[in-house]
Amino acid sequence: MRLLLVEDDRLIGDVLRSALRLEGHAVDWVRDAAAARSALAGERFDLVLLDLGLPEGGTPGSPAGGGGGGLGVLSWLRGRRDATPVIVLTARDGPGDRVAGLDGGADDYLVKPFDLDELSARMRAVQRRHSGRAQTALQHGGVRLDPATRQVTLDGAPLLLSAREFAVLQALMERPGAMLSRAQIEDRLYGWGDAVESNAVPVYIHQLRRKLGSGFIRNVRGLGYCVGDAAGSPE
Repeated sequence: MRLLLVEDDRLIGDVLRSALRLEGHAVDWVRDAAAARSALAGERFDLVLLDLGLPEGGTPGSPAGGGGGGLGVLSWLRGRRDATPVIVLTARDGPGDRVAGLDGGADDYLVKPFDLDELSARMRAVQRRHSGRAQTALQHGGVRLDPATRQVTLDGAPLLLSAREFAVLQALMERPGAMLSRAQIEDRLYGWGDAVESNAVPVYIHQLRRKLGSGFIRNVRGLGYCVGDAAGSPE
């Protein structure tokens, strides 16, 4: 997934970003409310991890301004009819704080300090709800991918994938039959400032085809890649 981490504590932010990247996520990190609104206005994210106790930041009177800290960002996001999933991460553990966050449009609420495995599980649960899936695992043909265990099997036999191979395959299997462009796949792999090699996606697709069979991932030239019944032929 491509994640926006909104956290002003540098130590917490650095630990979270590193841990989430190790799980194969692309993580963009901002430290104040104005930067969060600016990022959300200009980019698409699969999920937002939002601290509540944020400084405003930005320039007073600028379009990115708005006030209200994390709850203000959440209100602004939902006011734009943006349904991007949001998990609130905060030290505020009072019932009123949780109610305000959930009623303000958050999809989940996790109190600091928290276990990273629990955060990952909540992220998967939120994604399932938004995609309308009841089960964690994704299945297409003989290929089964489980985001919870990070295991992939082909006809029941385990496959060893790199973190980015796993991320590419997950992006495709989450939307069977949908065509994903190279740019859309790159968004799942890289955050701001990451060096992106021009042939990275075709290389990962080629590696996956070697492991899964040449016909599992298909393409329409000039449009992108898909898993499923879209027309096209392997590159």
